[in-house]
Amino acid sequence: MTDAVYFDKSFELRYFEMNALGLATPAIMLALLEETAAEHCYAINYSLFDLLKKNIGWVLFSGVLKMERYPRYKERITIRTWLSNYSTIKGYRENLIFDENQNIIGRAKGLWVFFDIEKRRPTPIYDTIISRWSYSETPSITTNIRKKIQAVNNPDFTGEFKVHRFDTDMNKHLNNIRYLQWVIETIPETIVNSHFLHVIDGRFIAEAQLGDTVVSFTEQLEEPQSYRHSITVKGTSKVCATATTIWKPY
Repeated sequence: MTDAVYFDKSFELRYFEMNALGLATPAIMLALLEETAAEHCYAINYSLFDLLKKNIGWVLFSGVLKMERYPRYKERITIRTWLSNYSTIKGYRENLIFDENQNIIGRAKGLWVFFDIEKRRPTPIYDTIISRWSYSETPSITTNIRKKIQAVNNPDFTGEFKVHRFDTDMNKHLNNIRYLQWVIETIPETIVNSHFLHVIDGRFIAEAQLGDTVVSFTEQLEEPQSYRHSITVKGTSKVCATATTIWKPY
């Protein structure tokens, strides 16, 4: 549903989207946020597939997700999205996640860049897109997603992963959700089994390529259940992504 300001999309959480506790996973929440953004594009007659025919897409450069709790199996949620700021090549997408009783259970914000897939560089946003999109200066969350996150220098935990074909999206770009999964894989199992991901704040810096081996580094911070992360291409100094995470007990 859309109006002059906001676009709403509702979902009922399905079995395969659950963890062992019957709660949606962080990766699923990111996928639902992406689906809502895609539906918003479709609603203004600029679907991602229409853009793809012109070798154009949207690429996430930075973002934050903050969850107070994760929805349960069969629970119905609504994601409300809107654009809060534009420049020639990029826009800030705001998101609120509501439960069935209209309580806010999550917030997210992303900096999306309009991207020429063939030339692998930003390109100006079409004027017609800007004129049709929902717009409000109201922020969903106050986190500064332009602030640099330093790479990990002294990791406490590491993991290696190969970039496969199914890790890339329709823009031939490594899917942002895969970075989240690689980050979680390096969190100690004792934390993952007893805590939920409360906040992830990430920056996407460079592209990993099909066939690359990436290394996920995790460093425990002084604050309880807080970590810093970076993902690099093995054998190089190329940093693909950095992030911080905060975990809370169930």
